[in-house]
Amino acid sequence: MDTSTQPPPRAADLLDAVGPAFSRLRRAQALNVEKQVSRKDFTRTLVLNIVQDGPDQEGQEITVGVVGERLAVDPSVASRMVSDCISAGYLIRAASQRDGRRTILQLTPEGHETLARFRRHQRAAFERITQDWPEEERLEFARLLIKYVDSVGELQHESGSA
Repeated sequence: MDTSTQPPPRAADLLDAVGPAFSRLRRAQALNVEKQVSRKDFTRTLVLNIVQDGPDQEGQEITVGVVGERLAVDPSVASRMVSDCISAGYLIRAASQRDGRRTILQLTPEGHETLARFRRHQRAAFERITQDWPEEERLEFARLLIKYVDSVGELQHESGSA
């Protein structure tokens, strides 16, 4: 279909389409285009990314509770997710250096390699999805997506500290 003769979408229509587009993206799990990552590994990488991202604020340590908060899941769900990552050899529990009664989470070498493999997969998926885009658009979209995600993180941090 030739879109060059159609008027550009109105700003309001374009902005109204963002929410449904996010929903379609989530349903399609577009980042797993070729089904190279299992659902279990996809879920594990959510936990591993939180551990690798580290603290949001001074003095915070990455615990099961922090994983639950960041994923917006019940503590029991977070505990099962973390236990699965430990069983898979991706995480270890360690004593907090700030409070010996607290257990913190750390990535193992296997956890680091799993994240590196997942990031390679994500990049390959992005490149495949956008393969027909002009390079300038691909890079601009990547830049704006990162900016968007960073802004979401800042809002979450602000609302959490209020």
